[in-house]
Amino acid sequence: MPGSGTMPDFECILGRARVGDDDALAELLERFGPATRGELKLAARWQGEIDLDDVMQITYVDAFLRIGSCVAQHEATFQAWLVQIARHNLLDAIRGLEADKRPPVTRRITSGSNGDSYVQLCELLGGSTSTPSRTVSREELRTHIDAAIQRLPADYAQVIRLMDLEGHSGVETAARMGRSRAAVHMLAGRARERLRELLGSATRFF
Repeated sequence: MPGSGTMPDFECILGRARVGDDDALAELLERFGPATRGELKLAARWQGEIDLDDVMQITYVDAFLRIGSCVAQHEATFQAWLVQIARHNLLDAIRGLEADKRPPVTRRITSGSNGDSYVQLCELLGGSTSTPSRTVSREELRTHIDAAIQRLPADYAQVIRLMDLEGHSGVETAARMGRSRAAVHMLAGRARERLRELLGSATRFF
């Protein structure tokens, strides 16, 4: 939990952060970030592959994207909100690294003009595209997804295109992005979640 003492005007700072004041949110993250990192437990088997600094970096990006919907009212609940995000990122990293060890043959997506990679991405996100021709053309599906991807942060958009549309493995994506494998799996998890939210608010796929 946060260090000794309370943060002056916490509610005021949080209120400013919720309406888009990046300096206010940065102040909160600087205050609560170290304690959040301390709440993360990393098994020995992952200590050489997952950097908790990577986990926190992606957690901070996600906090910037989600602060508007944060319902915390007090320091303790804000801390819990941030810890939940960080633990979710850590779990994404572990799941991704485990999947790298046993990649299914059918997982690799082949991109092409027929839009199959976009259909598969929509299905990966939970969309109902088992018979897309009945509701929407593949070209329309591609247009919607491309528009949503353009609204993502740059790293989120890149990892979606590399892993989910072009079919690169976690190892290949990490090399192309200059990030660790754990980092790209965390980015992919957050990016897919955010993309699903954008598509769900704008289309009938979800």
